[in-house]
Amino acid sequence: PDFIHPVARDVEEDKVDLGIIICGSGNGAAMTANKHQKVRAALCWNKEITSLARQHNDANILSLPARYLSLNQALEMVQTFLNTPFEGGRHERRVEKIPCV
Repeated sequence: PDFIHPVARDVEEDKVDLGIIICGSGNGAAMTANKHQKVRAALCWNKEITSLARQHNDANILSLPARYLSLNQALEMVQTFLNTPFEGGRHERRVEKIPCV
């Protein structure tokens, strides 16, 4: 949490567009980040899931499970996350329903 909250806060406060967080399984990091408003942290374990998290869910934080990825896998996922745009359209309507009011 000590390293996750600052990243999530920067996304929440629009200081940055995207963030990347890492922990052993990625679960704790994603759970912590998702406590922040406007944060959509996605736990991803391969390039395809990473791409879909951006395209369909407008994920703005990538949570990586460090114990389960090689360095090359992680780097490939980071590049995918940073270079994949949100598709919008029907996905945007769903994403707009995510925040807890």
